[in-house]
Amino acid sequence: MYHKPVLLKESIEGLNILEGGVYVDTTYGGGGHSKEILGKIGNGSLIAFDQDIDAIENKIEDERLILIQQNFRYMRNFLKLYKAVPVNGILADLGISSHQIDEGERGFSVRFDAGLDLRMNREKGMSAKEIVNGWPVREIRNVLYRYGDLKNSGKVAVAIESFRNEKEIETTAQLKEAIGKCAPRGLENKFYARVFQALRIEVNDELGALKEMLKQSVDVLEKGGRIVVISYHSLEDRLVKNFFRTGNFEGKQEKDFYGNLITSLKPVNRKPLVPTEEEIKSNSRARSAKLRIAEKI
Repeated sequence: MYHKPVLLKESIEGLNILEGGVYVDTTYGGGGHSKEILGKIGNGSLIAFDQDIDAIENKIEDERLILIQQNFRYMRNFLKLYKAVPVNGILADLGISSHQIDEGERGFSVRFDAGLDLRMNREKGMSAKEIVNGWPVREIRNVLYRYGDLKNSGKVAVAIESFRNEKEIETTAQLKEAIGKCAPRGLENKFYARVFQALRIEVNDELGALKEMLKQSVDVLEKGGRIVVISYHSLEDRLVKNFFRTGNFEGKQEKDFYGNLITSLKPVNRKPLVPTEEEIKSNSRARSAKLRIAEKI
């Protein structure tokens, strides 16, 4: 299977799908969520996004589906292009797909030796290889600390510099070799995963793209329309939670003259929905997932 959709039942229910409605799947992946949406919209339409060409080649054959090979940060532009504004609902399943993890040559997994790339779209942007070999130690340290929450980020960045002074870091195995002495004993894989996560977030500007998509959702959703977001780490979840509650990413409550909170969305669930033990047993990659739902006021 290309990718087993996480929190499938909960996310589809959260969209509160209307027959004949217009919906957006910002992270098409293996098409699992899209397939469920198509099964409920009747003669409606679904516009989906994915920047990974592998996902595009996995397209469901359905005339109601438009699949666009682009980052979801361009959602509003394409919805206007297809005259699809306003929409009834938006779904975003963040993170990386099982396919991207299991395809060793993509370099997303610490389990395989592959070229050090980490780009969702291999045709655009800067790769992780360029960062670890070309960026100053200070900037690498900041990336590792900010996006990987590594307490010894400075030590890891210095280890990378020391290794690259001898030879270029070209593969995931070489990166692990370069930083191996910095890994806590018994927690090596967790340590490597945090390093890879930090580099991946930087390479793909994941948090910047998420912020843009969330802000655009307010513009393209019709009143009463819903946005459902599944996140996999605290950096993403905090942005989503704050935006749904306050309309900004800092979580600052801004009020009008009458004391009413200034926001265009209202959270449907105060606490995030999480996978059941049964789902986690059948799909271990769902373990860290958190689902939040908001409705356009």
